[in-house]
Amino acid sequence: MSVDAIGVLREPVRRAIYEYAVGRGEPVGRDEVASALGLGRTLAAFHLDRLADAGLLEVSYARRSGRAGPGAGRPAKLYRRSAAEIEVSLPPRRYLAAAELLAEVIEHAGVDEQAFHTARTQSRAAGRAAGGVDLIAALTSQGYEPQRRAGSIVLRNCPFHALARDYPPLICGMNLASLQGLVEGLGEPDAVPRMDPDSGRCCVVIDTGSG
Repeated sequence: MSVDAIGVLREPVRRAIYEYAVGRGEPVGRDEVASALGLGRTLAAFHLDRLADAGLLEVSYARRSGRAGPGAGRPAKLYRRSAAEIEVSLPPRRYLAAAELLAEVIEHAGVDEQAFHTARTQSRAAGRAAGGVDLIAALTSQGYEPQRRAGSIVLRNCPFHALARDYPPLICGMNLASLQGLVEGLGEPDAVPRMDPDSGRCCVVIDTGSG
């Protein structure tokens, strides 16, 4: 993601629209954005398109009514968070290159279980150090976008997406171990992280046993 794209978010209204769209976790239309933020439909559409042009939002089309065929109307233009990662550092840093090298070394050395153990241990310590912080707040501080659903917490993003794409068994396993350690450290016995891969979100879901 370019520095120019980040600059698009400097405009307060545009940033508020972006945060709303990201927070919804599903495609939103201009009417919904306008109503939620108290804006005119034309202004909402303008800022949504600017965010899409910058690569911060992705555009799709669908009929919100569920109807099809003649008389169903035109599909609505919808926006959702782009899959592109936003990371800016001046001058550029090569942390990802180092992480990829280490991931490959771990895989070749066959020390996955040791990596999982370390991830769980460190996250358990981080959870204890958090001092009773709410699980949602703890997950957010770790770079996740948690959303409560019936009986579970879904993580709408993967903080390790670039690595998980190329090293899924290792990185997803470390992610699961890390989340297991975090809930243990926070003292959340009813929270049980488990693997549940799906497109567009983290491969781990946390069962909570409550609605």
